[in-house]
Amino acid sequence: MKLLRLKITDPKGFRSLPYGFEHYFIRELDLQEELANLGEFAPFICAGRNGSGKSNLLELLSAIFFQLECQYLGNRPDNFDYESQLNPRGFRANYSVPDGFEIEYIIQSPPELKSENKRTRLKISKEVAQYPQWWIWEEDLRCWKRLEALEKDKETSLGRALRRKLLPEYVISYSSGENEIISVPFFKIRFIQFDEYWQILKNQGIYNQKPEARMICLDSSFSQAILLCNYLFQNEDTLQPFQKDIGINSLSEFRIILRRSISLTAAQVETFDSDSDNQQRTLESIIQDHPALSLEKDERGNPSYRLNLLHLLEGDKKSDRIISSLKRCATLSYEDEANDVLILDYWVTPATKQAFRQNFQDFENPENSVRHLFHAFQVLLNLNLYTVGDSIKADLYRSKSHYVSETIPVLPSDQRIMRFKNFYFTKKGAKKPMLLKELSDGEHQLLHSLGLCLLFRNTNSLFLLDEPETHFNPDWRANFISRLRQCFPKDGDASQEMLITTHTPFLISDSKPEKVLVFKKQDGNVTIKTPEYNTLGASINKITMSTFGKRETIGAYAQEILDTLRQRFEQGDENNEELINEIHRNLGDSVEKLLLIKAILASEQGNNEEAEH
Repeated sequence: MKLLRLKITDPKGFRSLPYGFEHYFIRELDLQEELANLGEFAPFICAGRNGSGKSNLLELLSAIFFQLECQYLGNRPDNFDYESQLNPRGFRANYSVPDGFEIEYIIQSPPELKSENKRTRLKISKEVAQYPQWWIWEEDLRCWKRLEALEKDKETSLGRALRRKLLPEYVISYSSGENEIISVPFFKIRFIQFDEYWQILKNQGIYNQKPEARMICLDSSFSQAILLCNYLFQNEDTLQPFQKDIGINSLSEFRIILRRSISLTAAQVETFDSDSDNQQRTLESIIQDHPALSLEKDERGNPSYRLNLLHLLEGDKKSDRIISSLKRCATLSYEDEANDVLILDYWVTPATKQAFRQNFQDFENPENSVRHLFHAFQVLLNLNLYTVGDSIKADLYRSKSHYVSETIPVLPSDQRIMRFKNFYFTKKGAKKPMLLKELSDGEHQLLHSLGLCLLFRNTNSLFLLDEPETHFNPDWRANFISRLRQCFPKDGDASQEMLITTHTPFLISDSKPEKVLVFKKQDGNVTIKTPEYNTLGASINKITMSTFGKRETIGAYAQEILDTLRQRFEQGDENNEELINEIHRNLGDSVEKLLLIKAILASEQGNNEEAEH
């Protein structure tokens, strides 16, 4: 996808973005040129001082696509939707935060539109307390047409399914710091994905082996899954960004531990009753009717109830369900029957990689195979949310809070449904295989940010990266845009859109001015402008001064020392030669130092000339 325009029409505004805030990512005059270069990857770089509102733009996009994604989901939790009495703060398609917006973007045309154009220009407009309206740009007539009218003309009415195909294929978030604001909609989606599985399990339905919702927050809990998917599926050329900077050569081994069953209370067992109208039903009869439930009794006859949470993911030896597929790829698998735990060990060889590629293959589109494995890990990792009760989830779904981590418990490792262990890889310069945990913060961050790009490189997705380079050394920061470009295929059919917030001048220096968004906050409101100079190839000093308002090229403490030396010079009581020697002894080379020495020398020369006259 490619963003064109974004506007807030909610009188309340959104965070620091005021009512009427509007930004054109691509101007109408530049649209045709941009369409001709859709295969060229070029992210938007959001720059500005701390607190200038950069993250608010990413949060706004997250909130809008969360609203649209939820509106057209087929599987929504029971305690999610609005009900006037039972859930008055529940989700409503005609109410959102912000409650008024307009967004325009370009997306690949789905076959259902029967369009002659490869790509579709789309506008979604929502007015306060109204349902979103969808518009398609009619190229020939140069005007907007309602999607419903277009469907009628083409004799197709797919409603929800068509609109889902016109949304970004994925919306992917990554935040390296403590800014959870961007992540809140994604955490809500994570619980929606869990509840989708739980309700299908409870109703004995058929699970699709992947979540329906397509918004994904790739935080630290996905580090191992991201690295595994890439190193098991990607070729050597694609993995070059990892190998060049971090020096990871290959995977050596890893273990997956799966805990099948969890305890249920009697009240929870009752919710699995498929015949709730029958008041005579006993817990034993409910358990007998549900293959995932079991009853155990201790020596005194006290009952305990268990649920096999992995029931929908396990099948026979030939099944294409997730755990059956993972078993076939394992070098060794064995059961810890006492704890109802399945342990899968993998010694990574070419045969192991081939097994994963066969068992998680997408026959229609082989490039999607790596994401089949990722979705398998995503489903299993989401099951670790099983301890969060319905009341907490209901509060989370209704919450307008900026933070959610305080309310979500972190499970001890032995209570998790799925976890990785013994994750070893070979690294250039290391004498023996290393654990993933031994990498530095910067190495983890590079693996994470580049890894998620490789995973979704052939998709029409929106990437929202909040300061992904905070732990990088200067060399990695200077190379980051180049590394991102390596992750995405050149001249491909997919058109990704990426927004990156940053305080790093190197990212600006590798971007054209129309791709740089400079944020400023004044009187609580945010404005965005593109630089008035050519940023591509501009020096770091020029960018630091023009974009971040930092004129000095040295640190504040060194500047204080320099200012003191300047004051001594200006007082005129110093021997200039001794003062210059002191400056050289105390301070390293800088523009500021040279300017002061130049001023001293010029003053001395002026004094000599005056003496001659």
